[in-house]
Amino acid sequence: MSRLGRILKLSAQSVLFKSGRDCMVRNNLKIIQAGKTFPVRFQHSEATKEEDYHSIIKDTEKPIGESTKHEFQAETRMLLDIVARSLYSEKEVFIRELISNASDALEKFRYISLSDTESGNIKDKDRALEIHISTDKNNRTFTIQDTGIGMTKDELISNLGVIAKSGSKAFLEQLKAKQTAEESIIGQFGVGFYSSFMVADKVEVYTRSPNEPNGWKWTSDGMGNYEIQNAEGVQPGTKIVLHLKADCREFSDEDTIKQIITKYSNFIGSSIYLNGKKANIIQPVWLADPKSVTTQQHIDFYKFISGSYDVPRYTLHYKTDVPMSIAALLYFPEGKPGLFEMSRETGSGVALYTKRVLIKSHTDNILPKWLRFVKGVVDSEDIPLNLSRELLQDSNLIRKLRDVLTSRVIKFLHDQLKKNQEQYEKFYQDYGLFIKEGIITTPIQAEKENAAKLLLFESSHLESDKKITLTDYISRAKDSRDIFYLAAPSRTLAEASPYYESLKKRSQEVLFCYEPYDELVLMQLQQFQGHKLISVEKDMRDDKAASDLTNLSDDSLKRSEINELSDWLKSKLSGKVVTVNATTRLENHPCVITVEEMAAARHFIKTQSHSLSEDRRYAILQPQLEINPRHPIIKKLHKLKNSDPQLAELLANQLFANSMVSAGLVEDPRVLLTSMNDLLVKALDKH
Repeated sequence: MSRLGRILKLSAQSVLFKSGRDCMVRNNLKIIQAGKTFPVRFQHSEATKEEDYHSIIKDTEKPIGESTKHEFQAETRMLLDIVARSLYSEKEVFIRELISNASDALEKFRYISLSDTESGNIKDKDRALEIHISTDKNNRTFTIQDTGIGMTKDELISNLGVIAKSGSKAFLEQLKAKQTAEESIIGQFGVGFYSSFMVADKVEVYTRSPNEPNGWKWTSDGMGNYEIQNAEGVQPGTKIVLHLKADCREFSDEDTIKQIITKYSNFIGSSIYLNGKKANIIQPVWLADPKSVTTQQHIDFYKFISGSYDVPRYTLHYKTDVPMSIAALLYFPEGKPGLFEMSRETGSGVALYTKRVLIKSHTDNILPKWLRFVKGVVDSEDIPLNLSRELLQDSNLIRKLRDVLTSRVIKFLHDQLKKNQEQYEKFYQDYGLFIKEGIITTPIQAEKENAAKLLLFESSHLESDKKITLTDYISRAKDSRDIFYLAAPSRTLAEASPYYESLKKRSQEVLFCYEPYDELVLMQLQQFQGHKLISVEKDMRDDKAASDLTNLSDDSLKRSEINELSDWLKSKLSGKVVTVNATTRLENHPCVITVEEMAAARHFIKTQSHSLSEDRRYAILQPQLEINPRHPIIKKLHKLKNSDPQLAELLANQLFANSMVSAGLVEDPRVLLTSMNDLLVKALDKH
């Protein structure tokens, strides 16, 4: 890359960055999970009617006998402090953790109740599998209860008495030993329960294993000890009561809990009831059979996850198990992007889930920044999480997920382009800037070229309302390995450009770039599928054959006259041009200016040159003047340099200024009016 290119690489990249009721009853859906098919239905969003009230939370538990005191078997109280107070960035995630644990308990019960060898020992195995939550502002309590597997006394000690001892993980290991696996199990680390102590100064657990007549009560203040006591009146499953700290009283407010459930746990597989009312009413559409989801269902779900009121322009419903397990539902907005969406500071619109549990509502590293306009959901069971489930681990796997999703999005858009180019062109008009940003900011050439399949340009070989891709250009390129492009504000100016004359004469197809950043994109891209991308200005500068003056026509200056005029021009334009050459590529224009990388130079003039002196500006640009020895003005200039040196010098400077304007290297052409008037005055003096 030239000196100019290196200086302007960073600034070239920056140009892109300046420039009611949602869910009604619908058709049946089918969700496939762990090899089973479950029919699901969208729920009414209307308020739950009185007869729909349903809660299992009752104060029926009664401790009996003496309690036994135990110490946590983790190393020190400090470890409990870290887990309970330092692991999570937001206190509200304790609700997500407790709901996830309850969901695990339900899935364990579901698996065991269906097992041929163990189901016979399960009582009441047909009971509804549900999660219930209640809040009590007066007593400042938060209660969650499930109808799942429950725990024995030994399991209480093992699962709650040892920090980082995960019952879910042990259960999965047992299943793997039997060469089976229940993929709905969420918990892996066994620390989620202890997030309760972020908000509670006392936690009570009532639990009963399916085949035990009585249950157990577990109590702790999180200070290093806990008590276990036998209890009667305990329902099968587990009930957790949090006595909230004074500064955490908001978690006893129903509306607050409703919002948190919707944010993190809305798509848990089992029903969640909050104070007797169904709380998770939206179904995880991304897990449904894509063919079973209607357009209206997509519109409803899109509004739910995006928080917007428009509709999706395109919908990508994508599921795969190779190279990793992914269920993705991505939407491309119908509306044009606003200033907020254009900003690179805008976060991702894609939420990341693992087994229906929200991990991050805006995950910036599973799609590249330039795809930030995409909205939707990605659910992957293969993603490893850290203990708090807030930060992603294993960067190689995350990169793999990112690569798979990015390639799939590009393929999808390319398919839309081939299927209906007219519709795609409307999308490209609104969101093409993001694609171009991706090409400029992506460091990997293969990724640049993959995104470049989506670019559209007008062609010199087609009408102005027709656009083609780089692939289309290559298909007509025959034996050429080059792709030529020309930047101009409009087609009229492009076709009249002095740089285009010789290419037009030999019927060479040229792509026309009308947006200032188009040529920056192609300059950064450099090549596409083995074809080199070349600006016509650079092609003229590098064309050695065009400077061969051995076969000059009769209407041209002689070789000696050309050399004489070139030396004179270089002298008079000292500090502006680095060299003056004659070229045979010009037809109707007297001269042109070429620089090493015109796209970067034009961007430099628009964004940085105003802070530099004229000498410094030209020193960076290194302009080269190419003259047409057959043009009447050039031939007249050769005579004037001797007969009227003052007029000749004014003319030379005006030709240089005109060429700079034609090259797009003058920020404001009005500054040339003074020199132009001086030339006119001098010329009129002769008459």
